[in-house]
Amino acid sequence: MKKTPRIFTPFRSFKDLIATLSARGDKIAFRFPQGKDFGQMTYAEFSEKSLRIAAGIQAAGLADKRIALIGETSPEWVATYLGVTAAGGVIIPMDKELAISEIEGLLAGVSAEAIVYSASFAEKLKNAMKNHPSLRVFVPLAGQEDGEGEKVLPLAKLLEMGKKTLEEGYQLPDRDPDALAIMLFTSGTTGSSKCVMLSEKNLCSCVNAACEAVNFNENDRTVSVLPLHHTYELAIMFASLCYGINIGINDTLRHLMRNFAYYKPTGLVLVPLFVNTMYKRIWDEARKKGKDKLLSRMIKLSNGMRRVGIDLRRKLFSSVLSAFGGCLEKIICGGAPLNPEMVRGFEAFGIQICEGYGITECSPLISVAPYFAPKSGSVGPAVSCCTARIAETGNKNERGFAEGEIQIKGDNVMLGYFNNPAENAKAFTEDGWYRTGDVGFMDSDGYIYITGRMKSVIVLENGKNVFPEEIEEYLEKIEEIAECVVVGRKDTDGETVLLTAVVYPNKELLGEADEKVVYDTIYQKLTDLNKKLPSFKKLKGLEIRSTEFEKTTSRKIKRHLVK
Repeated sequence: MKKTPRIFTPFRSFKDLIATLSARGDKIAFRFPQGKDFGQMTYAEFSEKSLRIAAGIQAAGLADKRIALIGETSPEWVATYLGVTAAGGVIIPMDKELAISEIEGLLAGVSAEAIVYSASFAEKLKNAMKNHPSLRVFVPLAGQEDGEGEKVLPLAKLLEMGKKTLEEGYQLPDRDPDALAIMLFTSGTTGSSKCVMLSEKNLCSCVNAACEAVNFNENDRTVSVLPLHHTYELAIMFASLCYGINIGINDTLRHLMRNFAYYKPTGLVLVPLFVNTMYKRIWDEARKKGKDKLLSRMIKLSNGMRRVGIDLRRKLFSSVLSAFGGCLEKIICGGAPLNPEMVRGFEAFGIQICEGYGITECSPLISVAPYFAPKSGSVGPAVSCCTARIAETGNKNERGFAEGEIQIKGDNVMLGYFNNPAENAKAFTEDGWYRTGDVGFMDSDGYIYITGRMKSVIVLENGKNVFPEEIEEYLEKIEEIAECVVVGRKDTDGETVLLTAVVYPNKELLGEADEKVVYDTIYQKLTDLNKKLPSFKKLKGLEIRSTEFEKTTSRKIKRHLVK
């Protein structure tokens, strides 16, 4: 694929972004489920709503306060995020799947003074209205139009206040780009959450870098699938708005395929679990219809034709593509390691996958594989807003490259963890580089390859380090496995570490087979896999789960909970 010009309007502040969005006028920014039908909002309407929220925040005396935001993805959610930060406030996006007691505790810990919430939280927040130590203003996005006491300020009223304030001459302030603007709680896949502090410059630099790196344009259509409180989805949302893309909102996973059919996306931004599930579903459906062998033959035929310059993938695999609306051309995948087999698998159907790499503390983007020059297994070179390096350990891998912790410096790196000097000291090197905790190497072109995570490394009795993610990549290729985690189990001697695969089987494929058949089937596949692995990486144990792994709302397995 050739490199094409990246056409977008870079922005240095949320104030700049609101002005850019306003200039797009009647172009559709959002489409969203509305009852049994779908609604839409133009760029001009969205920009005006964001501006009114900012002015309303000023009128309510909240312009420099910490304001939490929680609820389902909606244009109002995004407008609130943009409005609060543009007004000079600090936004605190919250995970809607957390227990209300945990939400209340986290917000008390950061002294949040207001919370904006969707209708699904109206009942849950009643106790907080009476007893919370710091929350004093409650802003429902919908409903409660008459309010419930002086603490409740419905969004409709806030917008009215904002309109009046704008008529009186209010203009968005110029805020310090390095000042605290966003507080985020990490998803906690390896333990307890920490509160990450980001500035306006952190997020803006990350979004501009994303726009420079990915193959999207103003004619694209996307679907917001991942939870919006997560910085990965949030950065992509702002990048999409920056491009002028038409954004469809998915309300529930249950409606995902229906919504794909309506929105007809040309591009998606996903995590590997979605990609793996989509790929396995394609083949499961083909098997159910007795067409899996035909599909394999068509892929071989198509690949042969492509080698001589004939590309008929959109026609040959139109039935596969129709499951995603018929127009899907590209996927950006990040948030966890992606099996390179998925890249090749989707490429065969005419869908390019570019893998990215990021971490909340880096706003979150660090690197993305270039659409015009990807390398198998790599997450690409560092994006324009940062620099990456590999910590010196003296170790070299089989390709001759130094392998160690990936460290980052740049405009995307967080201000630090809130009120946590001990973690801040551990997070940065003496010369100021952020320590990702991920291990990998860079090739001679600066492309980053991730080999594991320091916190999940399994140390064998012979001193060998095994990163479970490497073995999990192989396991994910086995069609009988839906989800898996590799752990180290102690043998009966209490000292020898046995590499063990903990597996949730693919029930769509295995059906109602009894436990022994499931175990024996997967064990045989593990035996075959072991023949391809180095001796110290061979799997010695297998455990079958009856339920899916517990995951974060960004669909990453909570590895530390696998006992």
